[in-house]
Amino acid sequence: MSVSLAAKIEAILYVKGQPVTLDRLAEQAGCDRDAALEATLQLMDDYAHRDGALEIVETPAGYSLQLRESLNSQLQNLLPAELGVGALRTLAAIALKGPILQTELVDLRGSGAYEHVKELMELDFVRRRRHPESRSFLVQVTDQFHRYFQIDSLPDPVAAEENGQLVD
Repeated sequence: MSVSLAAKIEAILYVKGQPVTLDRLAEQAGCDRDAALEATLQLMDDYAHRDGALEIVETPAGYSLQLRESLNSQLQNLLPAELGVGALRTLAAIALKGPILQTELVDLRGSGAYEHVKELMELDFVRRRRHPESRSFLVQVTDQFHRYFQIDSLPDPVAAEENGQLVD
């Protein structure tokens, strides 16, 4: 059974969970940019005519599969704030390597880290402050992070490595 290009793009947007550029969609779907655009527009049209909870939108960062805007306010109070996989991985990187320069975090996690940091700041899991010797911010976890995840302290990666323990 052959999968349509639109279905491949839908799967990519679903798995990524964040905006994906057209060039990246084409690359990951194994097609040229024009074919990716045509399939994405077809998919957007399909979603626009469905009476469903999801939509595909174009954002400044790329195309995204997301909950319809009209449902956000209704569902916000039903579910506790949950972190997506990307934001959770960014939080883990900050916890293990922090305080870390935001530019280093972006190098480590990709440009989506900017949005993740914003989301994590709104949840009070991280804070950032200007680094005195750089134009970047220093990002680190907060006391709220420690309380929420019930962590008294984080391991010191340098000390753990010196003691022969593996630290990823």
